[in-house]
Amino acid sequence: MTDRELERKLADAVSHTAPDDLEGVLSRCETRKGTVIPMKKVNYGSAARKMIAACLAVMLVGGGTLAAGYRQDRVVSSVVSLDVNPSIELQVNRKEKVLACRALNEDARTVLAEMAEGEDLEGAKLDVAVNAIVGALVRHGYLESVSSAILISVEDQDRERADRLRQELEEAVDQALQSQSAGAAVLAQTVDADEQLQQQAEECGISAGKAALVERVAAQNSGLAFEDLAALSVEELKALAAAGAPAVPIGKAAAETAAKAFAGVQETAGVQSEVYPELGKTPAHYVVKLNTLFGWFEYKVDAYTGKVLGGRADVPQTAGQSTAAPSAGTDIGGEVAKSTALSHAGVKESAVTDLKVERDVHNGAVEYEVEFTAGGVEYEYTVSGDGTILDAERKVKSSDKQTASAGTDIGGEKAKSAALSHAGVKESAVTDLKVERDIHDGAVEYEVEFTANGVEYEYTVSGDGTILEAEADHGGSKEKNKEKDHDDHDDPDDDHDDDD
Repeated sequence: MTDRELERKLADAVSHTAPDDLEGVLSRCETRKGTVIPMKKVNYGSAARKMIAACLAVMLVGGGTLAAGYRQDRVVSSVVSLDVNPSIELQVNRKEKVLACRALNEDARTVLAEMAEGEDLEGAKLDVAVNAIVGALVRHGYLESVSSAILISVEDQDRERADRLRQELEEAVDQALQSQSAGAAVLAQTVDADEQLQQQAEECGISAGKAALVERVAAQNSGLAFEDLAALSVEELKALAAAGAPAVPIGKAAAETAAKAFAGVQETAGVQSEVYPELGKTPAHYVVKLNTLFGWFEYKVDAYTGKVLGGRADVPQTAGQSTAAPSAGTDIGGEVAKSTALSHAGVKESAVTDLKVERDVHNGAVEYEVEFTAGGVEYEYTVSGDGTILDAERKVKSSDKQTASAGTDIGGEKAKSAALSHAGVKESAVTDLKVERDIHDGAVEYEVEFTANGVEYEYTVSGDGTILEAEADHGGSKEKNKEKDHDDHDDPDDDHDDDD
């Protein structure tokens, strides 16, 4: 029985016990006005008096206990927040029932609209309410990609209860995401929010839990403003923290705007978009996929400058053009393509070995594959015919690794954790896990292979924990991710790849 139902039943009981009959009482008093009613004195014995007193005492104690219990059920014992970009807060009593559900920003209000802005969750058990919110977040597209993340935060003065709730909710959300084939990472924490942190959270329209995450990211770089970081999603904050927080990225909305402007579809209605942060790549960028009337087109937007690094410009004008070989005006030539790649890598040609430049025509557009080695690093570039960097990879050559000593071998468990963390996968979701240690050119390496959420992963982790190579097989062809494109976010409709 919910608190509202209990209040209604109590009101009905009082109404039946003492009915509202004021008019009837007054009319009866009028008809008997002036009448003397004899009052007969009743002499109760001592035993009867004691029994009446005992009954009254029981009624008073029982009523007091019931009232106290009712008041305790209305006291907030824990505050649970769920953050993606929507920030949602649940106030919970000691019996883990939801007393109130609050949307802390506009995105959250949109998500909770289907639940009467959260009122439908009042009185529900905490795990039921959390599952309902996670389902709504998935339906609104916030937790679809493998790079996305949801943050669960628990505030409670009872530390033991807070830790238990955090663990239970983390497992429940992870299971809910798996059941809906959502690949998002689950982050969980307990929070002791002081007055200053709570005030910052309220000013920025986020939960105290997300504010605590923002505070940790800001601690990596004192030059970053709290309010700028607060505007980022949990997914972006997670990636930014892993990259060392060099600066505040432009954000998903700005990246989408830049891609639409470059594609010439910013004023076109019905354009759908998907945006993924790749803040740990070189250069740090956002992958923006646009679904237009002409098909899917993918763009790379610099995460800090907003410059479009790759993708087709002016889609409405160019998408319908012939796929015949392009004119000389759109072909910068191999020498310029080489210079463009070297300049982007910050490498002088005199330091280069094993240089190779190949020209290709892809969907009617000239592209150059530029590969070279410098300073023990292997570089692979794809440069468009107009000089745009379409793709950039860099990998440390195995032969240049130092001979491993005991201090550079993190061990199989830590290598496994490094791979799972990079993939954004919890160990509880993993099957077919295999970890193998190897010595390659004198350096320790670990091959970590596992399956999670229908995706097969293969990682090579160095003895110091560096991710040397990552592959993800989504049921089709296996895609390598050696600091490369955002391959694990390909659209289910593979036809759009030919338009990129």
